[in-house]
Amino acid sequence: MKQIFGYIGQYARSLHIASFITCTVLLGIAVFLNYHAGIDRFIARQSSVITAFFYRYILSLAAFALPYLIIALWQKQSFLRKPKFLVLLFIAPAIFAFKMEWVTFTHITDNLFYNRYWNQVLYWPVLLLFIIACLFIVWKSGLVRDTQNFYGIKTREMNWKPYILMLLIMLPLITWASFQPDFLHTYPKIKMIAGIEGVAQLSWWQKLLFELSYGSDFISIELFFRGFLILAFMKWAGPNAIIPMACFYCTIHFGKPMAECISSYFGGLLLGIIVFNTRSVLGGLLVHVGIAWLMELGGYWGLMRM
Repeated sequence: MKQIFGYIGQYARSLHIASFITCTVLLGIAVFLNYHAGIDRFIARQSSVITAFFYRYILSLAAFALPYLIIALWQKQSFLRKPKFLVLLFIAPAIFAFKMEWVTFTHITDNLFYNRYWNQVLYWPVLLLFIIACLFIVWKSGLVRDTQNFYGIKTREMNWKPYILMLLIMLPLITWASFQPDFLHTYPKIKMIAGIEGVAQLSWWQKLLFELSYGSDFISIELFFRGFLILAFMKWAGPNAIIPMACFYCTIHFGKPMAECISSYFGGLLLGIIVFNTRSVLGGLLVHVGIAWLMELGGYWGLMRM
């Protein structure tokens, strides 16, 4: 953990306070508007996938590009004049907006309940393949200048102990959260396709398969937000790539409980700092998937208490 605290301290010393405060305040306003005016609910109500994608793209682009504009103005940075940077700036929100609004439903079985189940189990791995394909195209296109590894997929010189300790620190917080009504309304995620009664119908291996599929979604998130939005953009912006990534990352949690949404911003900053220094996404992936599965366990525990 000493190494992680060292990364945080180094980042804090180099942080431009005015940029950080301005971006954080604007993000706070967006979070307030979402939970009081329903930005995410408005997008979810769109009857057309194209319209939903358009609004999701506008939200994602604003959350990602505005912090870069603020940073460039406050610090007189020149990265907004780099053509490759600008292309990536507009492409990145489009990739993830498409992922979030991609809706498919395939007939697998005549049983409606199991049809929903298998469609969801296949959904996240397919989206992971989509993200990998998009990032591979960008990687090979010449827009990304670092070709030493694929967006931080490396295990050399990895120290896993700090990440395991982070999970242990999160355990009592997740235990507390598992008693909160808004948490139990969201977790475990399997309730969104099965309902409380349907969860009892599924066997242990079907629940395990669902959780493995759910975990694959975090691989796509870490590859995109930390691997792509940090390791690709740091070539132009350096450590300034961390705040725009964290702002963008926060907005994908607009449909989650407000406490989780707010904490995602600070979690995004922390994971961004780690990846910026280690050049690897695997430690952050361990933390992210581990927290997600601990929250799932908290949700199952909540079901058992009902």
